[in-house]
Amino acid sequence: MCTVSFLASDHTFFITSNRDEQIDRATALQPLTTTINNVQITFPEDPKAGGSWFVINEFGMAAVLLNGAFVKHHHTGSYRKSRGLILLEIASCINPFKHFERLNLDNIEPFTLILFQHFRLMELRWDGECKHEKELDIKQPHIYSSCTLYSAEAVKQREGLFDDFIADKIHFTEDNIAAFHSNNHHDNLNGFVIKRSEVLQTLSITQAVITRQNIDMHHHDLLLQKKYSVSMATHPLQLIKQ
Repeated sequence: MCTVSFLASDHTFFITSNRDEQIDRATALQPLTTTINNVQITFPEDPKAGGSWFVINEFGMAAVLLNGAFVKHHHTGSYRKSRGLILLEIASCINPFKHFERLNLDNIEPFTLILFQHFRLMELRWDGECKHEKELDIKQPHIYSSCTLYSAEAVKQREGLFDDFIADKIHFTEDNIAAFHSNNHHDNLNGFVIKRSEVLQTLSITQAVITRQNIDMHHHDLLLQKKYSVSMATHPLQLIKQ
């Protein structure tokens, strides 16, 4: 929920996320598939509130949540609903883009949502007062770092590392992308795998691999050193209505 990259290669799309959290936070559960609002979704559950930061569904959607919108905000500690539950609500809709537009986000903590479905990639932000929507070019690589944990200087540094990674690659694979996200790049504070004293560290790396027929989720729990994979067949585009 704190680093997200998007890459495309040979008609396959990759969304990869590093989750940076407090070390004493309860370990997320392994990804499981369930049905919400008659839509099959798969996600690693955060036991603190029952939500998640990374979800895929049977319609070929993948969505990742980052804390914060554009700038670091003041945390009030009295929000109406967890952002992780908001993500599950959006992901369990046939048309998540439209659902975001009509969703009541009053008294919800600011967030950024990177959402891919039907060859559309959207950057959806809630800054605490207004929604912001931006469609992104799926032919271009994209990288995001949470504004709540990384300064503008650190974000620029991480973008430089990402640019170096993609510069010498002809093809991207789930393995070489995961390897990049698994590297601290000699920087425990602002690398892609961090450990800031005994307070904050990267807990897991989760990846969605999306083709026309399938969407797979790979989840690597860095604390337990366990890897999980779930595969879902996706519905043809012509079946999607709304």
